[in-house]
Amino acid sequence: MTETITIAPVRKRIRVAASQAHAFDVFTRGISGWWPRNHNLGSTPLKTVTIEPHEGGLWYHEGEDGTRIRNGRVKLWDPPNRFVVSWDINHHWKADETVGSEVEVAFVPDGPSATIVNLEHRNFEILGAGGGESMRRDVDRGWPGILELYRQEVERS
Repeated sequence: MTETITIAPVRKRIRVAASQAHAFDVFTRGISGWWPRNHNLGSTPLKTVTIEPHEGGLWYHEGEDGTRIRNGRVKLWDPPNRFVVSWDINHHWKADETVGSEVEVAFVPDGPSATIVNLEHRNFEILGAGGGESMRRDVDRGWPGILELYRQEVERS
């Protein structure tokens, strides 16, 4: 008998002092400007982070040596409302196209000059019980700091 596991999604929310369109643009097109440089799967320092702006596009990191490492693929692209990307990273923090959990980021206007950004990282079950729980714990701790870097960039630009 196969046991089905369920692992709760990680949900984070942050309010930014920016319009919905600007908040979406900085999160996606401007990700290279705020993504933490130490969050890199490559063996050389991080040069750029890219989310290609269309369904089927890649989300990847490029190292200073020109090596590209795929973090995921764009599954839904709905500017300026939301996007969904796969998170093709295993619980050992290695790129792995066979284990795509998902990250959805939604941008909800909160008046004319503010936006609520809702992030949900889900589908950890694909990593198995041990790997899924490990990844969930790691990203639950990591997303708040990443979102704070994003907030600082979106409000500065």
